[in-house]
Amino acid sequence: MTTAPPPAEKRASRSAFHADALTPLAPRRLATDLMTVTFGIGVRSPTGNVATEDARRVRMARRVARARLKYCGLHALVEDVTLIVSELVTNAILHSGGTQVTFTMTVHDGILHLAVRDEMPGGPAACVADSESERGRGLFLVDFLARQHGGKWGTTDEGATIYCDLALTGAPQ
Repeated sequence: MTTAPPPAEKRASRSAFHADALTPLAPRRLATDLMTVTFGIGVRSPTGNVATEDARRVRMARRVARARLKYCGLHALVEDVTLIVSELVTNAILHSGGTQVTFTMTVHDGILHLAVRDEMPGGPAACVADSESERGRGLFLVDFLARQHGGKWGTTDEGATIYCDLALTGAPQ
């Protein structure tokens, strides 16, 4: 059994669709782009390690941030933002004592704003890690990357929220 080919106007729209699908995404207009993800976290383990389920949450936050940046045409920031998100979310899980974390990413007035809220007041403290330590460098990395992108990091809400702002110099706005 054979079917008749679709009318010419349908063939044209199909080929146009396929051509569009192969074209790289144009940068999106970023007047005020908002993304928020809230997730529960487990009780901190006695060893101080991140529980398996919470480690999955960190990976999820990185994937969501990466996808959102690519959607917005901010490909050049993907690697640095992924590292910042990983550090901020992991710190919130390890040090908050709360039961949930909220990760927010907004773009407004040429600034990419990343924020992680963990329910518990009390600001983060940058540690001085020795050369053998496996921990204690995260906030130094966040500070370095923020400065590299003309931004800054800090806390609000008596330390319940830690944020990192990156300037979108040269990025679509």
